[in-house]
This record gives sequence, C-alpha cells and structure tokens, in this order.
Amino acid sequence: MAGGGAEGGGSAGSATVDPGGYGAREAARFSPPNAFVASRALTYDMNLVPAGARVEVVQRGGHGRVSVRVEGLAAGRAYGAPVHQGECGGDPAAAGGHYQHCEDPVQPSMDPACANPESEVWLGFTTDAHGAGAASARQSRELRSGEARSVVLHGMPGGAGARIACFTVAFEPAAVESMPFGRVPVAPVPVKSPVRRGR
Repeated sequence: MAGGGAEGGGSAGSATVDPGGYGAREAARFSPPNAFVASRALTYDMNLVPAGARVEVVQRGGHGRVSVRVEGLAAGRAYGAPVHQGECGGDPAAAGGHYQHCEDPVQPSMDPACANPESEVWLGFTTDAHGAGAASARQSRELRSGEARSVVLHGMPGGAGARIACFTVAFEPAAVESMPFGRVPVAPVPVKSPVRRGR
C-alpha cells in the first residue's frame, strides 16, 4: 500500500492522529470474530475478506475527507464501504445503520433525501488483480461526535448486500476542530531560578 499509515504489531491494529489537523489514521488486519487475538477489523466472510487482509482508514477532519485502503481481499470485485453508526461486533448487525448527516427517523433509511452520498459517507471500491482497492469521500459537513464508529464492507456496491467485514474506527468529532492536534495550549510551568550565593 503506497504511502500506507501506521500499523502496530499483531492483528490488533493501531491508531495515530493526522498531524495536518484533527482526524485519525487507523490500520488493522482482519480476523474472524472468534480469533484468539482480538482485532478491531472483523471478517464475516473469509472468501471475500480473508483473515490477514489489511485495512486502513484516514479521516482528515479539516477537509471533510474520509479514505479507505485495503489489501488482500478477493480480486476484481466491487465492494460497498459506508461509514456506520456503531462499533463492530460478533454479529454483523452490531454496527447499526449508515451514518447520515440528514438523520432519517425511519431505519434502515430508504429515503433518497437522506440515503445518498451527500448525506452518508460512501467509500465503495473495486479491487484490482491483487485484491487491493481504495476510495475516498469528501463531505461538506463534519462527522457528529460519537455517531460514526465504523466502516462496514458490503458484498455489493453502494452499501447494499450482506455485511462481510467491519472495522471499528475512532472518528474524531467536528468539535475538535477548534483545537487541532499539535496546537493544544499548555499552561506555563513556573521555573525557579537557582539561588546564587556569594563566597
């Protein structure tokens, strides 16, 4: 994965902040829900998302952009990959519905006023001959605090079809924009000057 981000040891994955503003860069390797070593990236269909396949999600909050990159998936296949409201779990339904800027009170949302790429974060992609793929989406609004918690891979483009994998992501809320990483104010610490004594 050219220009790939941070990745920790083992399958548990890692997370770092985006130094260009608020946001996050997280990577992990997929494992089944019952794996001995827990991962934030879960596969529910090992034929389409094999254990050990890699996923990376980058959020650049100041630009309203979310990106996904994958390696090791089934080759030459189209996947849907919307941002979801909940965290991943052993049950594919644990991630809840799609995150929406326009909050449709009826779920699952079918109203085209809310179920569209302007309201939701759609990251669909098609893998190449090596099972790698990437996509990004730019939004005019930032993600609300605590309401976007995962990216779910679907077996069909557009976020339809079976949920075949899920990656829990610590998306940063828009409220963080007022205090971007690297510019957090620090209270001054008083320093005592050494006392010099004459001889």
